[in-house]
Amino acid sequence: MLAMQGVDGFYGRSHALHGVSLAVADRSITAVLGRNGVGKTTLLKSVMGLLDRTRGGIALQGAAIGDLPAFRRARMGIAYVPQGREIIPDFSIRENILMGAFARADGKRAIPDIVPKLFPYLAQNLDRPGGVLSGGQQQQLAIARALAAGPKLLLLDEPTEGIQPSIVEEIEALIVRLNTELGITVILVEQNVGFARRAADAFVMMEKGRVVASGAIAGLTDDVVHRHMAV
Repeated sequence: MLAMQGVDGFYGRSHALHGVSLAVADRSITAVLGRNGVGKTTLLKSVMGLLDRTRGGIALQGAAIGDLPAFRRARMGIAYVPQGREIIPDFSIRENILMGAFARADGKRAIPDIVPKLFPYLAQNLDRPGGVLSGGQQQQLAIARALAAGPKLLLLDEPTEGIQPSIVEEIEALIVRLNTELGITVILVEQNVGFARRAADAFVMMEKGRVVASGAIAGLTDDVVHRHMAV
């Protein structure tokens, strides 16, 4: 689904990613792990085309996308749910979801049929402002907005951060359903090693803007976690 080869990423003059190479299989979940500030979010932004500048190769299903703007990548099937969700609080649930549909290549502007099945509360409250929702409901809304784009590849940046513990398991189960039932490939930035081990097929461990370990999820051993995530 996605291949990166020797990718360097920059914020202005700051060199944030260093020679990142990885391959993400179709219909898989890949967990991106590491301490805070090591480049995990930057990695997702480089895939989405949101950095100031990148070097190296990025390909989606064999098509080079490294020189394309973010909106072109979205229309090719990449959707991004950023850390903090970034819904528009004064927009209704319906309006927030439909914003995602503007990324569709086919011009369809509709709430996906799957949304009421995955998010019954959202479907029953489409006229409520997004800003009155709880953190977990806002995360659901951000994912529903991404689904409105009809993505092949979904980038999720710490989707359970700041969410009450009773809802975390629901969000985790939802991510697995998106992959197994809808066939969406997922790249997941995550700090919860247990969830990564349960849900992911593969992992990427980052440190100082570099990939320092990667492979099948069975390779995410306690030793790897201790060396690269222990504080």
